[in-house]
Amino acid sequence: MAAELVEAKNMVMSFRVSDLQMLLGFVGRSKSGLKHELVTRALQLVQFDCSPEVFKKIKELYETRYAKKSSEVAQPQPQQHRSPEALSIHSSYDRGSTVARTSISTTNIDYPALYGKYLNGLGRLPPKVAKPEVRLVKLPFYTTLDELLKPTELVPQNNEKLQESPCIFALTPRQVELIRNSRELQPGVKSVQVVLRICYTDTSSPQEDQYPPNIAVKVNHSYCSVPGYYPSNKPGVEPKRPCRPINLTHLMYLSAATNRITVTWGNYGKSYSVGLYLVRQMTSAELLQRLKTIGIKHPELCKALVKEKLRLDPDSEIATTGVRVSLICPLVKMRLSVPCRAETCAHLQCFDAVFYLQMNEKKPTWMCPVCDKPAPYDQLIIDGLLSKILTECEDADEIEYLVDGSWCPIRAEKERSCSPQCPILVLGSSDVNGLLPTPNGNGENGKPTADVVDLTLDSSSSEEEEEEDEEEDDDDEGPQPKRRCSYEKGLVSAC
Repeated sequence: MAAELVEAKNMVMSFRVSDLQMLLGFVGRSKSGLKHELVTRALQLVQFDCSPEVFKKIKELYETRYAKKSSEVAQPQPQQHRSPEALSIHSSYDRGSTVARTSISTTNIDYPALYGKYLNGLGRLPPKVAKPEVRLVKLPFYTTLDELLKPTELVPQNNEKLQESPCIFALTPRQVELIRNSRELQPGVKSVQVVLRICYTDTSSPQEDQYPPNIAVKVNHSYCSVPGYYPSNKPGVEPKRPCRPINLTHLMYLSAATNRITVTWGNYGKSYSVGLYLVRQMTSAELLQRLKTIGIKHPELCKALVKEKLRLDPDSEIATTGVRVSLICPLVKMRLSVPCRAETCAHLQCFDAVFYLQMNEKKPTWMCPVCDKPAPYDQLIIDGLLSKILTECEDADEIEYLVDGSWCPIRAEKERSCSPQCPILVLGSSDVNGLLPTPNGNGENGKPTADVVDLTLDSSSSEEEEEEDEEEDDDDEGPQPKRRCSYEKGLVSAC
């Protein structure tokens, strides 16, 4: 076995860039980089995963390059009846054994990070017939910089329920520099991170992150924290766990040293795949700025959409003359600042992009708060027409779109709700018996209104007030003149 390893390494050392790329592509690893990076990548493959398939592929690539040359060397010596395969392998060993042993025996080989290798069967080589690969959904808050390990199936090694799958990889100097020079999102958390993503092994469509049961992740000698469960307020409903990328950066060696990651998981029948990525984590403010740059829909296009919604349907018996749209965000009940909705939504009502992105940064659901349908980030648009309306209409909380695409504010109902609908009784008034007469005896719309009685006044106080009022009236009028009786003519007084 040791001789085969040395032989394979010698053949790899003599490969050209195209041969190295074919070898790395055969095992599903990255083919990008300079020649010395490809060589170290291939040497790491031989060192840690020299399976019969890999060894056979290396021999095939070597024969393709040296078969013609070896046959020319073999022609002058017909007495040696050796096969071309044996000739090519032994000749390569004779030519490069001294140089190769010297270079491989050194301990300063800088193994790059792009090739994680699971030792317990996790990175098993694909068959010659290419299988569909597991794909993970793109996450708006994570921009992928490098793929350190393609999604690889977690393969159980025995019948135990609890399985362990280790992975060994190292970072390149460029990747280490990216991490060290990145800004801090919060103390101890860099924006450039090495993350672990886990999903179901399903090649039919891009998969969302999904943790297996009893998951635990160990990086080098320390366990990494995994998001816990959200408590459920509903009885009988199991709590849910937010499945997100797991940040491993703070526990890794930011050098050329090899990092070891061990994933512990429960084997309960379902198949899972894991992948390692170098990503840049974005904030909600950055996503909002990007949306303002590329996601604004022109007001004329929004106006055409309004006309389309209100267009007369000949098959319908009901004609829609207008549609109301609130200027209040349904998420936080505040006035909209950046009106936003998904292109897939059928409604014209918008929500505030600022709060929507902030909420999904904390708990990613990407569901429209208006219609409760998926509203992913790449489907969001900013309504240019409603943005213009918000700047022109500052004293109304609701508008109405009309059939021709125009709009008008809705203020009348609000003002009418503020006007009194019945007479207001002022306590402590000097009206007799606490009654408030209505002019002409009629209320609104010519209807008689009921008298309003002040129940705080008792009978005694009302009588006293009447007497006081009469005395005041007497004083105001002054002394009354004497009465004179009018006599008819011809009558004489008895006095």
